[in-house]
Amino acid sequence: MGKDVIEISREDGLYFRQTYFDNAKRVVVKVGSAVLTDENGINHSVIDNIAKELSFLRKTGREVILVSSGAVAAGKRKVVIPDGVELGLNEKQALAAIGQPILMQSYETAFDQFGQTVSQVLLTHSDLADRNRYLRVRNTILALFRFGAIPILNENDTVAVEELRFGDNDTLAALISNLIEADMFLCLTDVVGLYTGNPQTDPDARPLYTVSSVTEEIEAMAGNVKSALGTGGMQSKIRAAKMVSAGGGCSFIGPGREKGILQQLFSGEMVGTFFLPAQDKITRRKQWIAHVLLPKGYLVLDNGACSAIASQGRSLLPSGILEVRGVFGIGDAVHCLDQNGHTIAAGLINYSSNDVDTIKGHRSHDIVDLLGVKDSDEVIHRDNLVLL
Repeated sequence: MGKDVIEISREDGLYFRQTYFDNAKRVVVKVGSAVLTDENGINHSVIDNIAKELSFLRKTGREVILVSSGAVAAGKRKVVIPDGVELGLNEKQALAAIGQPILMQSYETAFDQFGQTVSQVLLTHSDLADRNRYLRVRNTILALFRFGAIPILNENDTVAVEELRFGDNDTLAALISNLIEADMFLCLTDVVGLYTGNPQTDPDARPLYTVSSVTEEIEAMAGNVKSALGTGGMQSKIRAAKMVSAGGGCSFIGPGREKGILQQLFSGEMVGTFFLPAQDKITRRKQWIAHVLLPKGYLVLDNGACSAIASQGRSLLPSGILEVRGVFGIGDAVHCLDQNGHTIAAGLINYSSNDVDTIKGHRSHDIVDLLGVKDSDEVIHRDNLVLL
């Protein structure tokens, strides 16, 4: 393994894991289609096991959210799709509309066996991108906790616009984890966890039980995992764990079809891969800027500006901007790039794209002469700037 990979020994990992599991009071559990469905549609034995496991967590006094995929897959099993018909966006949204009530009915029936109330919350990206609606979602979920209910969340696939989707429910679950300040994000999938190499071809490959930092090398290990979801699916899970870590939570990726998996985890068994929280937690507002808002444009910065904001915690001034890409207005989200095209930060802009193009490369005291007015010395103030 490379020097940048930070892995914790099995013994130390067991201590850290158990400490976090013991102290976790608010938990987000995400279950994907590969776990929930089979060739016959919804796998009811898996649904029953999930209901049993989450009801167990509730009875220990914890607050629980379930983020569940499976609507489109359930819809596919309900209708006859003619041979040769290619499923486009409209067809997939229609299948989600058919499958979502089937999915919720399965959960309602399963949780009712354990006397557990559940609720449905369907979200689109715009629900979280708008700051007021973002906070309203949080308040609604907290109210459901007070009622003793388990919120079951899914992306509202029927109305979500392709270019404004979360991308996957791993991302949605990570965003919700940060939104409600969850202690733990549990991603139940069809793999057993991360390995240092491909266990099918590398005799020295070994499982990674506990990881303290998601580095580029850790992200690359997604390629070692053979999953029905493919490499991209595992990479999204690691990115989700990284987002939760930045928000101060810990994460787990492991087998979702294994009976009693949550009870195993909370009793200290070493299964799956566990990710510790980052040492430096960012605020909820900065999490929203960094992970929820989609960039309306991009700013290419010189080396001095990159160093100032990345290493010195400075605001972005016009003198360090080399190029403006895209069209954006005051208050929009933009991403800052270095000269190699790597994203280094996200922020809320103080000037429109036209004005930034006019003042780029100039000193702040020149802004009033160039624009006729100066609203701010900074193009992006450090309070609205988040390192990525």
